[in-house]
Amino acid sequence: MEIWLNQSSTDDFILLGIFSHSPADPVLFSVVMVVFTVALCGNVLLIFLICIDPQLHTPMYFFLSQLSLMDLMLVCNTVPKMAVNFLSGRKSISFVGCGIQIGFFVSLVGSEGLLLGLMAYDRYVAISHSLHYPILMSQRVCFQIIGGSWAFGIIDGLIQMVVVMTFPYCGLREVNHFFCEMLSLLRLACADTSLFENLIFACCVFMLFLPFFIIVASYSCILRAVLPMRSAQAGNKALATCSSHLTAVSLFYGAAMFIYLRPSHYQAPNHNKVVSIFYTVLTPMLNPLIYSLRNREVMGALRKVLDHFRIGSQQ
Repeated sequence: MEIWLNQSSTDDFILLGIFSHSPADPVLFSVVMVVFTVALCGNVLLIFLICIDPQLHTPMYFFLSQLSLMDLMLVCNTVPKMAVNFLSGRKSISFVGCGIQIGFFVSLVGSEGLLLGLMAYDRYVAISHSLHYPILMSQRVCFQIIGGSWAFGIIDGLIQMVVVMTFPYCGLREVNHFFCEMLSLLRLACADTSLFENLIFACCVFMLFLPFFIIVASYSCILRAVLPMRSAQAGNKALATCSSHLTAVSLFYGAAMFIYLRPSHYQAPNHNKVVSIFYTVLTPMLNPLIYSLRNREVMGALRKVLDHFRIGSQQ
């Protein structure tokens, strides 16, 4: 804590951001804010629908509400500060603020990655063991899955945040990113961070491949259960329930693996910034659209809410 207080009294970090002082910056900023607004409204609406509609009080939608909450917190962790810096013309962020942003980001990404993996297991149980689904995915098990996902991410986020912020930083303290991204920040350290970077790489491999292994194993078992089905309609219905989850997994893991599983000498800061926008802003916007537009139950709950408001306004 003393190290944090000493460093916080020095110069702030400078976030170079994604804007390059060109005439197109206002257009790019407007696009980012539209995406942010859609992500904000979409995730809040999805959480609201799952909470009020009894038909959505199932394990799958309970997990989906937590995924939306994580996406909501993830997009709010980065975009508002970026917007304030752009509108005010200031690009600074305090030392403590930078540490908090790193902690939230690592925690949320870790929690969401594990939750996506465990959601695949939920689909496996629902399709392969449908008769025992209420027992295997009881309320207690659901809370254990959610609690484990949050705890896994939070512990990892706290550890990495504390270690990263104990390094001494000097020079211009310019972070070549639009938020305090850990790898970008380590490039400014005045100490040898190679050992910690190797540990981060190993940690990322574990955090990405553990859920990824759960996903691959779950969907392999799902395919083994679906292919022998005599009814093509039953098989298609079973696979349709997995398509939304597979789309969300592809978006999240594709971007995360591109950034964190490449050797450092292959990484280009500008490429990392673009891909980071994809999974910190675009993915939180796309997830509620993927799970609602392709889901009859969610669309049915939305229609009931709209009908309720329509009837109320006519009275």
